[in-house]
Amino acid sequence: MSYGFLEGMRVIESSAFVAAPLGGLTLAQYGADVIRIDMIGGGIDYARWPVMPNGRSLYWTGLNKGKRSLAVDLRKPEGRQLVADLVAAPGCGILLTNVAAPWLGHARLAQMREDVITCTIEGNPDGTTAVDYTVNCATGYPLVTGDGAADRPVNHVLPAWDVACAAQAAFAVLAAHGRRLASGQGAEIRIALADVAFSTLSHLGVVADAQLLDHERPAIGNDVYGGFGRDFACRDGRRVMVIAISARQWASLVAACGVAAAVAGIEASRGLDLRREADRYEARDAIADAIRPWIADRGLAEVAAAFDAAGVCWGIYKTARELVAADKRVSAANPIFETIDTAGVGRHLAAGPAPRFTGVDRGQVLPAPLLGEHTDVVLTELLGLSGAAIGLLHDKGIVAGPHTGHTS
Repeated sequence: MSYGFLEGMRVIESSAFVAAPLGGLTLAQYGADVIRIDMIGGGIDYARWPVMPNGRSLYWTGLNKGKRSLAVDLRKPEGRQLVADLVAAPGCGILLTNVAAPWLGHARLAQMREDVITCTIEGNPDGTTAVDYTVNCATGYPLVTGDGAADRPVNHVLPAWDVACAAQAAFAVLAAHGRRLASGQGAEIRIALADVAFSTLSHLGVVADAQLLDHERPAIGNDVYGGFGRDFACRDGRRVMVIAISARQWASLVAACGVAAAVAGIEASRGLDLRREADRYEARDAIADAIRPWIADRGLAEVAAAFDAAGVCWGIYKTARELVAADKRVSAANPIFETIDTAGVGRHLAAGPAPRFTGVDRGQVLPAPLLGEHTDVVLTELLGLSGAAIGLLHDKGIVAGPHTGHTS
């Protein structure tokens, strides 16, 4: 269930962990031919958790769906030269990487191909090392997540900056590709994970809030900053998240819970107009006190029926197992998902691109490759090497074919 919009685009990907592989996956799921450069036997993230009992990484296979894999010994000069030759080969000439290696640097590749496009993901803009977790700790968010504080920061578990960086990397590659089609110019793109995070803070007003108002956002648990939103427990122990950002959402929540009189009392006693988002935030504890008994007296099914009938914006807290077992949004009923068969993993649900284009057919979601599954065909297609030349590379241990072993 992928799209073919980028057919004809070829991207050589030399990467590990999240941002660069996810950027490559994004391009692959829109039709680009993304060719992974894999170390023989697997790179540093090849066995990253979660893993199957046989050691096959669900993390790695998830991030590398629909790509081709060439296994090469990157410690050898001959292996490195092969990779450079692949990037500079006739055709698209694009490199996506988070490997800071001079032999894969833009200056060297541009000597081989003037219009080459390289996109390098780095930690900090000065080239020093950083990962999502070490960038996130500087954003201020861990001090306001949950009940976090300066002496007890709370890290969220989603690598949000990696995910955002992946999207920006894919978009930047497309922008550079479009410019090259129009002008013939290549491009050197550098994206720092820290810049992605801190620019996002700027876009969301966090930087200006601190700079102009000298304001530190408080830690408010699961409340929604600046509006009304909170989690509540149903009678059967299930928990729900309730949000009222817009005036319509607020009216729906008040009607569903039958708390109009209580809301009027809060407004009168505090001089507030709870149709205003800021006033709802100020009175959030009083609002929660009014709503809580209604939810606590009902099981999840009854709460769900009432909320859905009234048009309340709400959701159910679920484990990942509950999500997969019972939520139709993560099932074949959702057109972005289908069941695929991945070598070493088996049959499982897998997602294609999230956007749904009206009137455009979605192709199949393709599984992740085995290491080196496409070594020979890539060397033949891109470099025109003969079978004898490829065989010699195998004999020297410079490249390798399909690898079915997994490291547990």
